Amino acid sequence: MSSETPAGGSARSRTMRQQRITDYVIDHGSAQVTELVELTGVSHMTVHRDIDELVRRGLLRKFRGGVSAQPSTVFESNAEYRLNAHVEAKNAIAKRAKELVEPGMSVMLDDSTSALAVAQLLREVSPLTVATNYLRTIDALKDNEEIRLICIGGDYSRTHDSFLGMPCLEAIERISVDIAFVSTSAMTSEMTYHQEPEIVLVKRAMLASAQTRVLLMDSSKMPRSALHRLAPVSGYDRLIVDSDAPAQLVEEVRSRIEVEVAPK
Repeated sequence: MSSETPAGGSARSRTMRQQRITDYVIDHGSAQVTELVELTGVSHMTVHRDIDELVRRGLLRKFRGGVSAQPSTVFESNAEYRLNAHVEAKNAIAKRAKELVEPGMSVMLDDSTSALAVAQLLREVSPLTVATNYLRTIDALKDNEEIRLICIGGDYSRTHDSFLGMPCLEAIERISVDIAFVSTSAMTSEMTYHQEPEIVLVKRAMLASAQTRVLLMDSSKMPRSALHRLAPVSGYDRLIVDSDAPAQLVEEVRSRIEVEVAPK
């Protein structure tokens, strides 16, 4: 008999449980409801409620008796999923990335949650000029009087919670920054990838606008590929990964660019 509350636990416990369900389904491709009950230790009714919420958020899709992962073009870009995925690794990477920023610099941040983790630490090294197309980063920095915030607009994407499209590209092309922090959904030792062409174009423009280009990648993204090539690894100046990154890939990348492994 489960000891859970009627509502399925606190908001935090529901969030953690739903993230665990999502990760499991994505790792396995699909899952039966009975598997998820065993995984989480809650009732069938609670698992069904969790599934309904995850389907509503666009992360999973239901079939008779179970659920499957949405295509990568959905779940890998979904802002809700990315915000709660691999948080410990991203925070470790962000701490190391912050050490590359000095007061007075101009910084470009893409719409990745890895770059958002960096943004949340920048008050420690202000004054700065920060440019971004990500609404959550804008929210994180808007009240800091020591940061000049440049909001890069364009066509708003609800999936990414950021601005994209031609106006975004044109705005980025008018900016030149000291350093850009970007992440993407997949990489090998030679190439970085993303599954959406409009995101590829924005990230390429950001890389072109920066004197120093830093790639932030948690270990879940390697070695993997996606539909569109973003940029060769040699097109970045530095890679920062967490300590779970594959050792062989790290050594192969070190032959091309600087690599730092951030301890968790």
